[in-house]
Amino acid sequence: MAVTYLNDLATLVSLCKRRGYVFQSSEVYGGLNSCWDYGPLGANFKFNVKMAWWKAMTRRPDIVGLDAAILMHPTVWKASGHVDGFSDPLVDCKACKNRFREDHAAIKDGKKVCPKCGSGDITAPRNFNLMFKTFMGPVEDESAVVYLRPETAQGIFVNFENVANSMRKKIPFGIAQIGKSFRNEITPGNFTFRTREFEQMEMQYFVKPGTDMQWFETWKETRWSFYKQIGIRENKLRFNEHGPKELAHYARAAFDVQYEFPFGWQELEGIHNRSDFDLTQHAKFSGKKIEYFDEAAKEKYVPYVIETAVGCDRLALALLCDAYREEKVEGGGEDGDSRVVLGLKPEFAPIKATILPLSKKEPLQQLSHKIFADLAEDIDVDYDESASIGKRYRRQDEIGTPLCITVDFQSLEDQQVTVRHRDSMKQDRIALAQLKTYISDKLKNF
Repeated sequence: MAVTYLNDLATLVSLCKRRGYVFQSSEVYGGLNSCWDYGPLGANFKFNVKMAWWKAMTRRPDIVGLDAAILMHPTVWKASGHVDGFSDPLVDCKACKNRFREDHAAIKDGKKVCPKCGSGDITAPRNFNLMFKTFMGPVEDESAVVYLRPETAQGIFVNFENVANSMRKKIPFGIAQIGKSFRNEITPGNFTFRTREFEQMEMQYFVKPGTDMQWFETWKETRWSFYKQIGIRENKLRFNEHGPKELAHYARAAFDVQYEFPFGWQELEGIHNRSDFDLTQHAKFSGKKIEYFDEAAKEKYVPYVIETAVGCDRLALALLCDAYREEKVEGGGEDGDSRVVLGLKPEFAPIKATILPLSKKEPLQQLSHKIFADLAEDIDVDYDESASIGKRYRRQDEIGTPLCITVDFQSLEDQQVTVRHRDSMKQDRIALAQLKTYISDKLKNF
């Protein structure tokens, strides 16, 4: 069977809209640039992505969860450096009025030119802060300014002592969080890869100074194993080390986990040794000591932090890109000689199984609805009775549904159904009494 993988992002964008994964935000009004809505299937899929990460992080004794507020005291962002330093150099092309980041300029004859029209007549750079600013309370003045958080990490840092004390955690331990962040990006794009409103999955792991590089290497290995476990092709993944000039001022070391998207190698996750910068800064700006007391050693210290920060939307996009394939079906069959498949692992598939009655006649529909109701108690299941059975199979292949359950007239007599497997297209005849057990087993060992 000839298989072709995704090499054009526009193809995936089209499928996502057609099948209810992702829609352009406010599309009825012409859309809002770089904002996207997850549709019925996309919402389920993204929830599954978050749950896979959450389980990997919090189903271990040394990591607990947190859900911090989006709005925080504005001094948090002074302490973190975001107010003064979280900005991009912005330039304008005087010829075509294109606005872009200075580091996105093209180079021609050793000079910076507009990447859109090629003109070298561009303005001097000016800093553009990426934080969204709003006001808290009835008066819109500087004293009422607050920010939509540009990252979830600071909510973890300012809650370090609350979590350590309430949960009686001893170092090393971590705090995990999933939440929305906002950045007024100058050049967003590539579908859901870079957006102004996005969801992060971050874990900050607090360690004793001197053990930080050991834990840094441990978390690099742990996170690489996660990507292999969730089924992303390993040849599409790589580590990218930050050089001395790329490191953030607070970082001792940093690696990105990158995925090869149709638009090139891009970051999925950052793994950083943040030293003690964050806790030290918040102690300085708040005027309160933020330390850890090791009772066994009778010593106090400010912990170092190993960070793993994943873009949820980026990981979801990578999973979709990696799962997409087009196949030439030998001998045709079903409904044509080619098909599109989203080969998602069952844990990520928004629908695990779909009931397909072969006819709309009442006896068959009654049995099909009974099967649906029984399965829906335990798994995400759908019901599809529109079009030929071949076209319905193809539709479910595009959605990524692992199993299709066909109910035919013979089912009324023998109480058996046909279960068709997405990847192999193999079909098994299964007794209704064994169906739930069969599906559970197949989903675990797909």
